[in-house]
Amino acid sequence: MASSRDQKKPEKSRKKRRDSRRAEIAGKPGKKPPRKGLAKFFYGLMVVLVWAVILLIPVTLYYAHDLPDVTDIEATPGRDTVMILDQEGEILASYGNVYGEWLDMEDIPAEFVQALVATEDRRFFGHFGIDIRGLARAVWQNLSNRSLVEGGSTITQQLAKNLFLSSEKTVKRKIQEMLLSFWLEMNFSKEEILTIYANRVYFGAGAYGIDAAARTYFGHDARNLSLTEAAMLAGVLKGPALYSPFRDLQRAYQRTEEVLDNMVDASFIKRETAERAKKADVNIAGAAATGDFRYYTDWIFEQIPDLIGQPTEPIVVYTTLKQNTQMKAAGAVQQIMDREGVTRNASQAALVSMDPDGAVRAMIGGRDYGQSQFNRVSQARRQPGSAFKLFVYLAALERGLTPQTTMRDSPVILDGWEPGNYTGDYLGEITLETAFANSINTVAVKLAEKINRRNVSAMARRLGITTPIVEEPSMALGTSEVSLLEMTAAYAAVFNGGYKVVPYGILEIQNSAGQILYRHMPGPPEQVLAPATAQTMQEMLARVVTEGTAKAARMDFPVAGKTGTTQSYKDALFIGAGLDTVNGVWVGNDDASAMNKVTGGGTPARIWKNFMLRVSLDRNDATLVTPNVSPRTKPGNQ
Repeated sequence: MASSRDQKKPEKSRKKRRDSRRAEIAGKPGKKPPRKGLAKFFYGLMVVLVWAVILLIPVTLYYAHDLPDVTDIEATPGRDTVMILDQEGEILASYGNVYGEWLDMEDIPAEFVQALVATEDRRFFGHFGIDIRGLARAVWQNLSNRSLVEGGSTITQQLAKNLFLSSEKTVKRKIQEMLLSFWLEMNFSKEEILTIYANRVYFGAGAYGIDAAARTYFGHDARNLSLTEAAMLAGVLKGPALYSPFRDLQRAYQRTEEVLDNMVDASFIKRETAERAKKADVNIAGAAATGDFRYYTDWIFEQIPDLIGQPTEPIVVYTTLKQNTQMKAAGAVQQIMDREGVTRNASQAALVSMDPDGAVRAMIGGRDYGQSQFNRVSQARRQPGSAFKLFVYLAALERGLTPQTTMRDSPVILDGWEPGNYTGDYLGEITLETAFANSINTVAVKLAEKINRRNVSAMARRLGITTPIVEEPSMALGTSEVSLLEMTAAYAAVFNGGYKVVPYGILEIQNSAGQILYRHMPGPPEQVLAPATAQTMQEMLARVVTEGTAKAARMDFPVAGKTGTTQSYKDALFIGAGLDTVNGVWVGNDDASAMNKVTGGGTPARIWKNFMLRVSLDRNDATLVTPNVSPRTKPGNQ
């Protein structure tokens, strides 16, 4: 039997032969051969990759544990957003973040998709969420310029950041962005990612999604985008605050040209097509061009909770405003106030125009919304002066007095108060229609006493005045404060034949699905004046313009109205009707300081006439010295 020593000999012999073979290969006895060239490089790379994977697992788990919920990515956030449209469906303003209609891929214009891919992520259809080449190029450019001149985020990364993450520039946010990008690419097709991106990304001006952006900037839905509009929207994405056409239209056009050039470079469009698109004008929605609409839209916005409660979903509000009428009103106020404001020490003015049923077609709440958002049509409470005499004379007509009834214009003292006339003269025995046309204060005060002040106050209430009315002797001269909106509505009741007028601006409210939440339903008309009484007052108001204190408002067509001027020239008004509209104008100072002898028959009447001239000629360039010619094509108190 062999000993244990004999058994170990073969093993030692084999080990010796192995070591000898290695030494033979390496050239050095007993040592491994060193790795050289590519073998060494790949070996090192493999080691790095192995360690990277080992380290990446805990890093990924660390940053992934608090990733946001991504289970309902396509759901539009519920916001109390409000989009306000004019009578024609054009957007006037939006409040809060606006989300438009969700568009499927086939409904999103191909021009927008091409502009987006050409500008934001040209290799979108070839990468897996991270564009290594683009990222490397961005890093090189930034290092070469020693500043951040180029980003490397793909469309998928932008979607991940915009939907789920903040904009903070941290390592954690960037890693989570990459992880979410991988998740998006694994769970959605490229077309689905583009669809979600187009419907959820922020375009500026409170608009989220391509449809909201198209409606906000261009006044129409996204399905009908032109090539230039599509390129402009794609260009906004680089920096909505910088490239928004509402912010800087010239810069927006320059950015649009860059996008069109990108589309040419990406072979989406031909050079001649891009050049034609660069020359095309884009009709930017009127809400961006002027702040004038905001007085009106603020008034609309404040009424919504009373009609449907506080909005908890995006809603669309259709209104009565006519943009052409609004712009004519703004032009009339600006022209006359620019001409007379400084010399007359009058800093503010307001105008409201409504149909005889109370539908508000224009509202100028002040000279500059940017400087003051206080609405002098609906929010201000000012003395109406002699414009309040409407209620005195209406109450008198109801009690059997007529325009031919005579009263004596003479001094009168009530409770120690002695009213005077504007001229300081007294005319003696005169008819009521003459006293009304010439705004004789003594007769109005005597008349109110004759028929009882309570009846005057009741008449004002019946015609829609809701503010407190102090039944004192001076009440007949308009010493109780009212709003221009309610006063104009009261006059509208006279001009519509005696039916009560409640001013309104909201026609319909819908949610984003088109469900009607509210619709203006006026109901049966409420007769507040006998037709004969309303007709008689219309004739008396016409005489105010033809031969009384409002001669400055005379037109080539029938008009009627009443002036109002308060003590020390603190307020001046003219409220009148013509061309089936009823319009009220107020001029004054917010601090109630005195103007330089401004009467209702002066500056307010001229603003009113300027506005009516523009409406009658359908020209916003018309002035009080414009010859009364046929409309042509528009060029580039007394």
